[in-house]
Amino acid sequence: MKKIAIVGGGIIGMTLANYLDQKKYQVTLFDEPTGQATSASAGIISPWLSKRRNKQWYRLAKDGAAFFPKLIQDFQLDETIYQQSGTLLLRPKEQLTELFTLAEERKKEAPEIGTIELLSGEQTQQELPLLKPLPALKVSGGGRLDGKAYLIQLRQLAEQKGIEFIGQRVQLVDATTINYGEKEAVFDQIILTGGPHLKRLLAPLGYQVDLRPQKGQLLVFQTAYQTSGALPVAMLDGEADLIPFLDGKILLGATHENDAAWDLRETPEAFKQLTDNARNFLADPEKLLSTPFHYRVGTRAYTSDFAPFFGQLNDHLLVASGLGSSGLTTGPYIGYLLANYLNTGQANWQEYQKELITYIQQEKTLES
Repeated sequence: MKKIAIVGGGIIGMTLANYLDQKKYQVTLFDEPTGQATSASAGIISPWLSKRRNKQWYRLAKDGAAFFPKLIQDFQLDETIYQQSGTLLLRPKEQLTELFTLAEERKKEAPEIGTIELLSGEQTQQELPLLKPLPALKVSGGGRLDGKAYLIQLRQLAEQKGIEFIGQRVQLVDATTINYGEKEAVFDQIILTGGPHLKRLLAPLGYQVDLRPQKGQLLVFQTAYQTSGALPVAMLDGEADLIPFLDGKILLGATHENDAAWDLRETPEAFKQLTDNARNFLADPEKLLSTPFHYRVGTRAYTSDFAPFFGQLNDHLLVASGLGSSGLTTGPYIGYLLANYLNTGQANWQEYQKELITYIQQEKTLES
């Protein structure tokens, strides 16, 4: 039985661990959750309306969204973790017509998008009473995922499978050896899924990585909307999405802060930024914004072209990072693809990304 180490217990690492063949591998997961993006996240699974030009990223996000029915079944994800809620997209009216055409075209290859409707202001408010009567585009296939709840569920499943968890900061001695605390351990394969920490982890082995950390803050309001679980999510125009969950929990976020990447303090500036934008869309802003709330804060990993990367770096190392703000959509699928590669030897991911050398290079290569 081969020994595998997964460094990083976020959405990729935890999904990967649960999909690995337990008869084939003895798995140890090193998890240092401080600042972890997934444990702080909750977001919208609805990639079909994105106008990003990166076709490889869109294929990954599209297939990641299509993967959710399998994910729900395999890991028993109930409505407290994931729910197909429908998505409202609020934009100026002329943009909505263009996006409706885009959605109809994309539905040909992504039937998961469901029904597509242009809503009047009154219809939008009927769907989500928190909002002003503004026109919107609705797709029924959109959903919401609570990243923190997802990790809790998958950790419980992993522990039942006998996967060992070690909650310590690690360093790579070489491609097969991990130092943690005062101990060292050797593995047949090491998979690095530590988000922005990948840059630090690979530096001792002479690799330079195109990654930057980015701080994200979102707000969690505890409201009296007891029917919130039946409401759709709303992608607002600007840096704030409105994400209702069960039992009156309404999330607003998230920020994208490049200058405060590793600083996990909650800031009033984030509250102001998110709520100022939301006021443009809320029917009665104070009804939501004056209710008790708390922050979720984490650090994402971004590449220069805003695209993720994953795969085999050398004979013993696999890597995955750069998810950015689409990690809840793409992360589980990447974890599954990596596990399938280790279980079967089939690397079915070339269509989703550029070559790894685009993001990771050895220093001697850079100097030559």
